[in-house]
Amino acid sequence: MRLLYFVLCVFMAGQGWAAQPIDKLADKLSYGIKDRETIKMAVLEFPYVGGRASEGPMVVQERLITALSKVKGVTLIERGQLKKVMGELKLQASGAIDDSMAKQLGKLLGADAVVTGTLNDIKEKKSEINARIIETGTGRILSAASVQLAKTWKDTAAVPPVDPVKPPKDFGAKPLVQVAVLLDTSNSMDGLINQARMQIWKIVSELVTAEKGGSAPAIEVALYEYGNSSLSRESEYLRQVLPFTRDLDKVSQELFALRTNGGDEYCGAALKHAVNTLKWSPRNDVYKAIFIAGNEPFTQGPVNFMQAGALAKARGIFVNTIFCGARQQGLAQQWLAGANAADGDYANIDQEAVAYVATAPQDAKISELSARLDGTSVGYGRIGKARMAARGSMSASFAGAGAGGAAAMADRAAFKAAAPASMAMEEAEWDAVSALESSKVKREELKKEKLPENLQKMSDKERNAFLDKQVAERKKIKEEINRLQAQRKVFLAAEEKKRASGAGDTLDRAVIGTIRKQATQRGYKFSK
Repeated sequence: MRLLYFVLCVFMAGQGWAAQPIDKLADKLSYGIKDRETIKMAVLEFPYVGGRASEGPMVVQERLITALSKVKGVTLIERGQLKKVMGELKLQASGAIDDSMAKQLGKLLGADAVVTGTLNDIKEKKSEINARIIETGTGRILSAASVQLAKTWKDTAAVPPVDPVKPPKDFGAKPLVQVAVLLDTSNSMDGLINQARMQIWKIVSELVTAEKGGSAPAIEVALYEYGNSSLSRESEYLRQVLPFTRDLDKVSQELFALRTNGGDEYCGAALKHAVNTLKWSPRNDVYKAIFIAGNEPFTQGPVNFMQAGALAKARGIFVNTIFCGARQQGLAQQWLAGANAADGDYANIDQEAVAYVATAPQDAKISELSARLDGTSVGYGRIGKARMAARGSMSASFAGAGAGGAAAMADRAAFKAAAPASMAMEEAEWDAVSALESSKVKREELKKEKLPENLQKMSDKERNAFLDKQVAERKKIKEEINRLQAQRKVFLAAEEKKRASGAGDTLDRAVIGTIRKQATQRGYKFSK
């Protein structure tokens, strides 16, 4: 590491390279840890001397995180994890840290050192940063440095802290979850798309296990693709594939239809479009989240991602970023900053990893029951005929995906069996059995001419008996799926523990962990 530092300094001097003040600060600080091959650090906020309320402490923290992420051998703690631990220690994010506090932070975070310091305005538009790296095990200062830089942030009025434990007030009797998925469909992203196809049902099945006020939530999913060169430059290479919908079979179908090509990935533009054009609920008790995944710098394109993040935050929408590649590379390319702009989570995944599949003993039976459950539907009208055909196409796609497809079909069956009545309302638009099951349509209101031809030929008595049989059969099948799924979850939980020590995260793990944490902040409770 000493040689790398020396070569870097010679190169910068020879090229006349003018580093930014924060980069200079990172260079000076890193000199004190040059003899360490690896070091794990947490970067704290840099409070003003005197504690003045300002954006500066967080701005300096973010810039220094980015600068230090480029130093070889340095691993940085996520800001979200840092905030959680500091909350447990009842420390202010921008408070002064003494030796004993540094030791406590290091123990809870698993960090070798913390980077801390202060801000001080020396002129109206100029500030001074004093920083130091403190070794958590000993409290020893490993290095210290200071720089001056232009003040580009604003001072703010003090804002009373929000109690993170108390969820927002409920403004409606029916709980709702809205999730927008933004996928990079440029070249090299086929692995990400395949993971989304195989794992979408696992993710929504996790959501249906949540409850608020004794009710499971209705789930709405929107889908975007961005970074695809087959889309026009005028559209900023992005497309709304689906607006918010409760027809999750349609979401699955569209995921199978996505193709990669290109291109230019404008994360800021994709975020802004999703925030401004989707019909987000105005209620602040609704769990609203965007998950954006990709592998290029978050800064690309004409739209400032920080401004897009601010728009999302103002509407109570979490923005969660998923970088497809090495964690440190994602930090350097501002994916963590993108998440922090709207209080979201940052994760990195291996998009080339094969979607994780654990085969449970109950899968074969659940797959059989899944087909029988679909068989209880009775297409109603022109839309019903099209939906029945699409369902068959989707089943064929899963069947062609091997073990991953079989697991996905089991997840889908579990979701369908456990979904609340509010989700059945979506299928009630085209399925006569769902319409009767949800009481959206009365028996006498069903129009014979909109039913399949074989039912049209029946007498009223025969038709009613057939429909009654379908409703009863569906109820019986759902109960059996729920029973088997309870056993399956126990088995899969054990498999997941084994997997925890294995390879890096895939899409399902990145999303499910975030969903559980953030939905809890909106007052949802999850079954174990």
